[in-house]
Amino acid sequence: MSHQSELIATDIDAYLAEHEHKDLLRLLTCGSVDDGKSTLIGRLLHDSHMVYEDHLAALHKDSAAVGNAGEELDLALLTDGLKAEREQGITIDVAYRYFSTARRKFIIADTPGHEQYTRNMVTGASTCQLAIILIDARHGVLAQTKRHSYIASLLGIRHVAVAINKMDLVDYSEDRFEQIKADYEAFAEPLEIANTYFIPMSALRGDGVVDRGDNLGWFEGPTMMEYLETVDVEQNIDTERLRMPVQLVSRPDLDFRGYAGTVASGIIKPGDPVLVMPSGVKSTVERLVTFDGDLDRAGPGRAITVTLDTEVDISRGDVLVSPEEPMQRAHEVLATVVWMGEEELHGGKEYLLQQGNRRLNARLTVQQKIDINTLETSPGSELALNEIAHCSVLADAEILFDPYETNRVTGSFIVIDRLSNATVGAGMILSQSSAWDASPAEQLERQRSEVELAERNARYGQKPATVFLTGLTGAGKSTIGKALERRLFDRGRATVRLDGENMRLGISKDLGFSSQERSENVRRTAEVARLVNNQGLIAIAALVAPKASVRQRARELISEERFLEVFVDTPVEVCRERDPHGLYTAADAGEIPQFPGVSATYDKPVDADLVLDTENNDTEACVDAIVALLMERGFLTAPTAN
Repeated sequence: MSHQSELIATDIDAYLAEHEHKDLLRLLTCGSVDDGKSTLIGRLLHDSHMVYEDHLAALHKDSAAVGNAGEELDLALLTDGLKAEREQGITIDVAYRYFSTARRKFIIADTPGHEQYTRNMVTGASTCQLAIILIDARHGVLAQTKRHSYIASLLGIRHVAVAINKMDLVDYSEDRFEQIKADYEAFAEPLEIANTYFIPMSALRGDGVVDRGDNLGWFEGPTMMEYLETVDVEQNIDTERLRMPVQLVSRPDLDFRGYAGTVASGIIKPGDPVLVMPSGVKSTVERLVTFDGDLDRAGPGRAITVTLDTEVDISRGDVLVSPEEPMQRAHEVLATVVWMGEEELHGGKEYLLQQGNRRLNARLTVQQKIDINTLETSPGSELALNEIAHCSVLADAEILFDPYETNRVTGSFIVIDRLSNATVGAGMILSQSSAWDASPAEQLERQRSEVELAERNARYGQKPATVFLTGLTGAGKSTIGKALERRLFDRGRATVRLDGENMRLGISKDLGFSSQERSENVRRTAEVARLVNNQGLIAIAALVAPKASVRQRARELISEERFLEVFVDTPVEVCRERDPHGLYTAADAGEIPQFPGVSATYDKPVDADLVLDTENNDTEACVDAIVALLMERGFLTAPTAN
């Protein structure tokens, strides 16, 4: 229902234009049982004059017959429409209501408070931008309050209004309000909810909901309706990284081929370059077609049909992305899964994984179950109804994704039972699954050497370190690594060189060049470097290692005090000129997917231990700089002349 406006009677076209351009806020109410969620929604609708006269008359009749508000009008009946809900006075299923004010349009979801209906709450919260968490002022923060707060945080809801309700039953006590506020803040601190607003109210009597009322004079903040009308939920929208999953290939005639879908993030315009994933083919946007005509640009949430200036093989499930910001891709990912199936999740069972417009076969393995009352984790192998766990998800084809915290559309999936076709789980992708996080068998024990590290240091005249050379292909990492090895050997030092190509010809010959496989190659190299360091030797590693997060994992594995990150900072244009194998040319043609500097990003180190400019300095000068760093940090303990 829309707000009352004089324009409806005087200028209907102006009213429709005004209504069309108002922004939309999706929100939900949640909290423990009988905290007043349905009553709050009813009060918002009633006091904003959003209830039709015949509906209001029926509400008075129903309130007298089955209401639970005593002499008051039971506004909860506006959303509790199921017979079982009215009989028990609770919410069982999610109820959606649409309304608008002069400032904004709203879709509000009334979700159940009972623990057994947690899956219903997850369903309602999955598309919301804001959560209203109600707390009964008599009872304070309860287990279900914590449960719903955690789920809201888990689902990426960054705006939370904590409505401390039923203040009329505690004599509108400001001290009680402040006490509950402090208790909630103490619990919610690790949840990293970006924006939390606390408001006292009485949904039954209307204080603090739409009108301020006469009993909360000590509270100076806006009412609930004022807050909902003004809160800025657009600030976290990603307009930089284009993500448009293709839902349909439109071919109405021989002269038109378009790719229809909804923009999940980023801005797309005619003339923009786009990368098609998973194929890795590049093209350029020609038109943005809609029913109302072509657009000059389209942003998140806009449904469009894109035409390209070249003939490209694209099908449903592919994604158009920014060439400089491609999605991650992996057969196995780590995800937080909320289980919604009556039958427990078993690791050996195969499910369907629906991610965007792609459907894959997948197996889920529970790694750690989450106690959402304490936020503690514990080992587990099965997942029951309404339980939450961190799981490893292994699919039969590559999963294209962004971490859920980055993009709620491309970072989420649902789990479908293959036999019943029922949705049994919902997942939020955390990262690629890799051996970085694998736990060794419990019966294994690391063996200590009989030779002390101090003895090795004295013999070799050095302390162990790993010189980790990183940079684009063609930057000069291997050349510098070989020259450094020669220099140190001539000085009587003991080294082992771990060149990226040599690693891939041996230890990592089973790996390709996807983001996940590059990460695994770095992990294996770091493991070897750690073993080498434990023998008192200096390791020299030369790898592209494009992801900063992966390089950080290598640093942590080897140890902070032994790891020296050396960034070979060479412009991509110079790297192209030095490319004897034509790798950049092949990457430009789409023959090598996920190539850093072309079809994948390279995260430049922001705090490298040393930066080398190979465009203006020769190899000897670069080696001089590394040796000087080793001397400065005390790794070469007995300096000798050249």
